[in-house]
Amino acid sequence: MTTTTQFPINLGAYKYLSLDPANGTLTAEQREALKANIQLCRDAIVFFTATGAARGVGGHTGGPYDTVPEVMVLDAFFRGAADKFVPIFFDEAGHRVGTQYLMSALHGDLPEQQLLRYREANSKLPGHPELGLTPGVKFSSGRLGHMWPYVNGVAMAHPGKTVFCLGSDGSQQEGNDAEAARLAAALHLNVKLIIDDNDVTIAGHPSKYLPGFTVAKTLTGHSIKVLEGDGEDIDDLYRRLCEAVNTPGPIAVINKRPMCPAIEGLEGSTHGHDVISVDLAIKYLESRGHSAAVEYLKNIEKPKQTYTFLGSSDKWGANRNVFGEAVVNILSRMSETERKEKVKVIDSDLEGSCGLKKIHDAYPEVFVPSGIMERGNFSAAAGFGMEAGKQGIFATFSAFLEMCISEITMARLNYSNVLCHFSHAGIDDMADNTCHFGLNNMFADNGLDDGHETRLYFPADTNQMTACVEAIFSDPGLRFIFSTRSKVPTIKGNDGKELFGDNYKFVPGKDEVVREGTQGYIVSFGDGLYRALDAVERLKQEGIDVGLINKPTLNVIDEEMIAKIGKAPFVLVVEAFNRRTGLGSRFGSWLLERGYTPKYNYLATHKEGCGGLWEQFPHQGIDPVSIINQVKNLIK
Repeated sequence: MTTTTQFPINLGAYKYLSLDPANGTLTAEQREALKANIQLCRDAIVFFTATGAARGVGGHTGGPYDTVPEVMVLDAFFRGAADKFVPIFFDEAGHRVGTQYLMSALHGDLPEQQLLRYREANSKLPGHPELGLTPGVKFSSGRLGHMWPYVNGVAMAHPGKTVFCLGSDGSQQEGNDAEAARLAAALHLNVKLIIDDNDVTIAGHPSKYLPGFTVAKTLTGHSIKVLEGDGEDIDDLYRRLCEAVNTPGPIAVINKRPMCPAIEGLEGSTHGHDVISVDLAIKYLESRGHSAAVEYLKNIEKPKQTYTFLGSSDKWGANRNVFGEAVVNILSRMSETERKEKVKVIDSDLEGSCGLKKIHDAYPEVFVPSGIMERGNFSAAAGFGMEAGKQGIFATFSAFLEMCISEITMARLNYSNVLCHFSHAGIDDMADNTCHFGLNNMFADNGLDDGHETRLYFPADTNQMTACVEAIFSDPGLRFIFSTRSKVPTIKGNDGKELFGDNYKFVPGKDEVVREGTQGYIVSFGDGLYRALDAVERLKQEGIDVGLINKPTLNVIDEEMIAKIGKAPFVLVVEAFNRRTGLGSRFGSWLLERGYTPKYNYLATHKEGCGGLWEQFPHQGIDPVSIINQVKNLIK
């Protein structure tokens, strides 16, 4: 799908330069051409990423903006000495996807007008590069810090050629990069790391929250040769890149620069990590004379979800933030001495996204700001919670739960007490798309029947999140609470009042009747519940009497409730988890094991994403319309 609107910055001015790394010095003409390309591409990145800000889908400006100089040199290398390189801009910072899209457009693989639909639903321009989805994109980056190990294998497959991998000081915090460094050094692989070292990640500055960590010293310790310098000095950058290419084996070209250099209001700021605001983008583009781009930004209308969900109130809240508020409320009832002795909260650079900032601000004495090191941070929280009466608190995105499975097993074997909050579960509002879907959360329940207790919880609204945290905070064992990136509405009962209001008490392990029904039951949880409730209300209006069950404890069988719904004509599970590994893949077996044989089906995420925000649900067939259609199929 494309747009016919002309891209308002003249990408035709790009100079298709050819450079041979055998010559380590730029001519005056080459230097001016590179500088012109750098400015053009930086202007374009500011503009089209800002369209994501204008549409509300986000878009990460700073990373691709920062690394333009090195990308321009690599592009010229690929053109000037093609036989020496694997001509792919491998990048282990997936949020720098703007680089991949811009280069695809400049190389003629992607219509430049398509950039105007950056991260929009069904535009094939998601928040991380996906191989096979976007024309011109030659790899899938996955999550942060996952590409270098992969690129090692690419280098093995292409002996005699140089392979580049763009990196960052953030991605270098991931443990698998340390493993990749050791292998690259041991095998003398011809991998060249081009690292943007801007001392900025989402939550802060690595030099402050990880004092003692430096990219250069870390890589030197792994026997990787380091060439460090100013990334904005084009002559020095070019010289170091040429030296890297002309030196056999693994080399790290580390480029020091502030985040978003020369962007007023963003330079050196953590806010530069994400998408530039429309106001700052307009100010920048006006200073560069791009009046047509400014007018385009001013005229973008943010799309809105206009569907009215029956059975829910018009009050929406972010469960991922409420988690932190609920913990703060509990900690407030402890003395400072008790808090320090009993609780340790360990962040992984996502405190603002997972509600932990609420705790950090209120009780910094129990908070540990840490880096992008999910496995190690989870284990540290588990180690703190090894003794009875102590507990670690850990939070990150649900997509990263898969990275911690072994550590979860070890925490269980050591009888640790850990309260985990995995936000961004499911698919809702996930413009980052497939690699950031939180689909395999049930993997956390990977212990044995007689093992240390593990409970998985997915509250349906902010009231239930608060009640859930209050109820399970002091429980022993591993407790996983899931929430979505998106806000959710407050669920109403039959009487029109808040179902999980003031008199509600959360009971771990108990399923809850949201609506009674005689013709069958839908079972759901989390952000699937309000969508299923809307379907139930609309079916009842058509005379189809369907009930709805909320299952906030995902991995405990409520024998009383399963006996009730097992006798119904049908059972339909609706969830945003992976169809292969989610609740639905288990629930049918639970029914059969107890001798219940209702008609059964389950709707869940089953294909790669479409980008955008709420559009992910109809794309997967788990929106109210799809639920209604499935119910009608079951009652035929």
